[in-house]
Amino acid sequence: MLQAATDAAPRSPHLVLCELKNQPLPGLESYSPFCLKVHRALRAAGLAYESRTATTPDGHRDVNPQRQVPVLLIDGRPIADSTPILAALAALHPTPAWAAVDPREHAEALLWEELADTALNGFLVASRWADDRNWPNLVTAYFGGAPWPVRRFIAPKLRRRVVAGLVARDIWRAGPDACWRRFQILLDALDRRAPATGFWLGEHLGLADLALFAQLHSLRTPLTPWQHAQLQARPALLAWLDRVDQATR
Repeated sequence: MLQAATDAAPRSPHLVLCELKNQPLPGLESYSPFCLKVHRALRAAGLAYESRTATTPDGHRDVNPQRQVPVLLIDGRPIADSTPILAALAALHPTPAWAAVDPREHAEALLWEELADTALNGFLVASRWADDRNWPNLVTAYFGGAPWPVRRFIAPKLRRRVVAGLVARDIWRAGPDACWRRFQILLDALDRRAPATGFWLGEHLGLADLALFAQLHSLRTPLTPWQHAQLQARPALLAWLDRVDQATR
């Protein structure tokens, strides 16, 4: 006799991650750290998903009028921005480990996520768009397949706009030397705080791990060799990054 329908396992939702089309580097699913954050969260949760790509964020305007990525479609329902996306994933079955925390721990995780999504992201954007040492790498990675007028005229125009935004965010206001001194101070603090074993807030992978990892791991590429070397020089932080990388592949 067949079991009642109520005894059946919950149906897995149909998940589609809307992101930008790019040619990611080995070990980096997306140039966007926020898309990378969602990729790794989905994998850590063991949830199957599809990828829907567009050349520009405007290609996803049908699911996000703000024209930003990532957007996650859950059975066709769009959720934009990595923070609400991870909150939605935490509510799905099976429940990800990062949802099973007490309110105090969750509050601390949100603070680490805010640090990652604002301060660390500012340094990541500066490393790619403002750092003269890395700008040729970014042009090749982002615009290598574009027509020469795009590389010659559009890319520098976009760069000026991004750098102006970094100045407004107080990341680049005092210039490169001050920016990278602050970056090193922050990395030193994170290296001293990094756990010797386990994950950022305990023995289980959590929201803080996913948020911090997405920004820092995005610096571990040939696009930003100086910043990558700074991470390599901090063993405790590096070991934790490797543990998160292994746990979310």
